[in-house]
Amino acid sequence: MAKYTELAQDILAHVGGKENVSSVKHCVTRLRFHLKDESKADTDYLQKRDGVVTVVKAGGQYQVVIGNHVPDVYDEVLKVGGLADGGSLDIDEGDEKKGSLFDRFIDVISSLFQPFLGPLAAAGILKGITALLAATGMEATNGIYVVMNTLGDGLFQYLPMILAVTAAKKFKMNTYTALAIAGAMVYPGLAESVAEASKVFGLTLTLPAGGYFNSVLPIILAIFVASKIEQFMRKVTPDVVKMFVVPFVTILITVPLTFFVVGPVANTASSWIGIAFQAVYDFSPIIYGFALGALWQVLVMFGLHWGLVPLAIMDMAQNGSSIILTAAVLPCFTQTGVLAAIWLKTKEPKVKQGAMPALISSIFGVTEPAIYGYTLPMKTPFIVSCLVSGFVGIYLSIFNVTGYAMGGMGIFLYPAYIDPATGSFHSVIHLAIGTVIAIVASFIIMMLLKVPTLYTTVDSPVDGQATPAAPAPEAKTVSASVKDETVKSPVTGQVVALADVEDKVFSSGAMGKGIAVEPAIGEITAPADAEVKILFPTKHAIGLVTEDGTELLIHIGMNTVELEGNHFTAYINQGDKVKAGQKLISFDTEAIRAEGYSLLTPVIVTNSNDYSDIQTTQSKEVTANDNLIEVVK
Repeated sequence: MAKYTELAQDILAHVGGKENVSSVKHCVTRLRFHLKDESKADTDYLQKRDGVVTVVKAGGQYQVVIGNHVPDVYDEVLKVGGLADGGSLDIDEGDEKKGSLFDRFIDVISSLFQPFLGPLAAAGILKGITALLAATGMEATNGIYVVMNTLGDGLFQYLPMILAVTAAKKFKMNTYTALAIAGAMVYPGLAESVAEASKVFGLTLTLPAGGYFNSVLPIILAIFVASKIEQFMRKVTPDVVKMFVVPFVTILITVPLTFFVVGPVANTASSWIGIAFQAVYDFSPIIYGFALGALWQVLVMFGLHWGLVPLAIMDMAQNGSSIILTAAVLPCFTQTGVLAAIWLKTKEPKVKQGAMPALISSIFGVTEPAIYGYTLPMKTPFIVSCLVSGFVGIYLSIFNVTGYAMGGMGIFLYPAYIDPATGSFHSVIHLAIGTVIAIVASFIIMMLLKVPTLYTTVDSPVDGQATPAAPAPEAKTVSASVKDETVKSPVTGQVVALADVEDKVFSSGAMGKGIAVEPAIGEITAPADAEVKILFPTKHAIGLVTEDGTELLIHIGMNTVELEGNHFTAYINQGDKVKAGQKLISFDTEAIRAEGYSLLTPVIVTNSNDYSDIQTTQSKEVTANDNLIEVVK
């Protein structure tokens, strides 16, 4: 829109010019810049500039908060800056600031493995079932065995192909070029051919036993190197031949380089890492088992566990088995035990109602409802779970419990611990004993302790609302008197004060007053009769204007725009009229949290200045359609 041209020009000029922009995207309220040098941006000017709400620096992004009309400003930024659709320039991604080396390592590992964890777990379960069939005496030539073995082993055999896709996305190179490189690495019969002709231009060519099937590190390093070659070739290749010359040169250089340098180095490094972990285990299974078992849930919460997952995969690929993650496979059952005690002892009806579904979920290895809904907020149950997990880890390590596949979670993990070579159930038996210890010990300890009170409210018989047991220091009581408008909660979950939201664009009140909810259920409903003014293309946020003129922004999660619509489903369109309680959006809470995103959902009155007061509920938990906000003129 022409009316935003001046604003767009001013923003570009004061982020250091278009030459300083690596890329720019937008979410529902802000422009998200990746700048080559943030020191060139004039933050003070932009924060004071009319049309800019504020500036936020977070996650390697320079975020200029605009408001609900950000799509129009974004279009103008692309236009006046001559940027390609999506805001990308041909740039050296190495110029971007991405945090510490450790943070970048965790980010890379998460990005590469998270997208296919579900299929990876499914394939592991199938391999476990195949091992179970072999243990019962089924011949390898049996048709059922052949089919099951193929189903389970296919993903692991061609793991480099899958990693090529995720690595290409992470390192920003052409996906199909990456697949061509991976295809060369897992070319059928390559290892046998190399054994017969091991010299290429006088250079010795060596491959790991079995080639690069099942490998992890070689393909990751190969695609990283290829991305740098591709970026360079894009800069120096004339446009008229760029389409085929860039992939041609990238493949021609990367594949031989991988065979002669990258692959051997990666395999050597993988061996050393495995030896190091084995050395710690051999030195003291007790120390190794307790530390990994006790800390695993904490590592998962912060996303730090991704440093170990690929090591286990590499260990299994090289040795056919692994003990690296064994001490960490049973914390889900310690959550089961403490939840059972909580369910029996709690006097809070809402806790008793929600603890049982979370308990059932934990049995199947999905612990997010248990951890984030109950044990972590209560603190004591979470500590009990971690400590018991540590001692269970000691037990598993002492008895050398070994995994033979990256199997499922919870009760689905047992088949992966059957030795496919001998049919031995040694590890399965001790895993089952460890499971019993995990559940019983955590249950007994929690039964002996006081179950903390999760909510500061007691249930009221009127409309299921809660009456405050003690006034919250930062919240105003919602009066029973008639207000200009009552905004209902669009989602079920725990209430969080807006000031406690990590994103200061919301917590500062820059977007308006309101409150946040940590969703227990992945569904957003209309908080009032309203019109859908904004439905963001990625479906992670929606703007409504009620019939009484209240402007509302419901923003599902933090930085969930980066999911690009994955795991979200919208049931309405922009411009629709909706009724209070009508389903607007659903989202997969487990999948989104598994990708490392917070689902904390701010509900903001964006025209707060039109009202003399905005009052929010004091309840610590709400159900969809409970009273959430009162606006007073």
